[in-house]
Amino acid sequence: MTAGGAAAWARFSVSTATRRAHGGDGATTLVGVSIESSTGENTPATAPAARNFIVTLSCTDQPGIVYAVSGALLQAGCNITESQQFESPETGTFFMRVAVATEATQAEVWGSLEPVAQAFGMQLDVFDAERPARTLIMCSKEGHALNDLLFQQRAGMLSIEVPLIVSNHADLRPMAEFYGVPFVHLPVTKDNKADAEARLLELVTEHQIDVVVLARYMQILSNDLCRELNGRAINIHHSFLPSFKGAKPYHQAHARGVKLIGATAHYVTTDLDEGPIIEQEVIRVNHAQTPQQFVALGRDVEGRTLATAVQWHAQHRVLLDGTRTVVFN
Repeated sequence: MTAGGAAAWARFSVSTATRRAHGGDGATTLVGVSIESSTGENTPATAPAARNFIVTLSCTDQPGIVYAVSGALLQAGCNITESQQFESPETGTFFMRVAVATEATQAEVWGSLEPVAQAFGMQLDVFDAERPARTLIMCSKEGHALNDLLFQQRAGMLSIEVPLIVSNHADLRPMAEFYGVPFVHLPVTKDNKADAEARLLELVTEHQIDVVVLARYMQILSNDLCRELNGRAINIHHSFLPSFKGAKPYHQAHARGVKLIGATAHYVTTDLDEGPIIEQEVIRVNHAQTPQQFVALGRDVEGRTLATAVQWHAQHRVLLDGTRTVVFN
């Protein structure tokens, strides 16, 4: 999966990797040797601290992939701490996520894997596992999903940082101020929609945003914006109520006597609320509960589902498989 903006800092060219690995002049860098100081004394070289990276890849399934990837990682001095893989019987595509610890740089890990990626025709990414995903949250008037994300981020439960909140209404500015996150009021009307979306993309670029999260943002994104944010915009939807369109879906569900309500977190696409699903959750309800209780329960499950999806995306556990996802959770 290429996580949009994340790819800008996650990818390296082979030439860069080679220069870093060999000091730029062909001289191999040695670790653990002695260095003569200006005083003439020999000072032991300090080994670099271990770094943690996430490698994700996908390609047509074929023999030897795991062997080749493992060998390349070994060459880079990587210790594999977690490895998951899946072959899609429908598409014949092989997916893999590997967590490694190493003294090598990100560029060196990439450089070791790049020949393997070329040989197998892989989509390959190498991510810094310790770098939180820069997350722009969009909201409107309902604050439950926004609050869940901000609270969990502050508590260290989400691998994200939130440099900015954007809303088409000013109602949730006090919540943003409480958490100390800058709030941008960006009104959207039928007359200024294109300009507002252009400004949003400017903010995404200015703040080096990796993922945009629609936390009950009640505006339909244009097809152009959906395509621009492909694979790096996540929405929450009351998906287990697909028969109840429009306003007050929980009230409609109550009137029809449903027994399950829930939520789906999915990637945003040009097909409204039909993007690749990342996470779903349901809860049971019954005839004794009021519409207001349905709403409260629905808000709770929406917040949990969205936060889970955001965390999985931030940890590079979600790989796109056409209209579906592979989630290594």
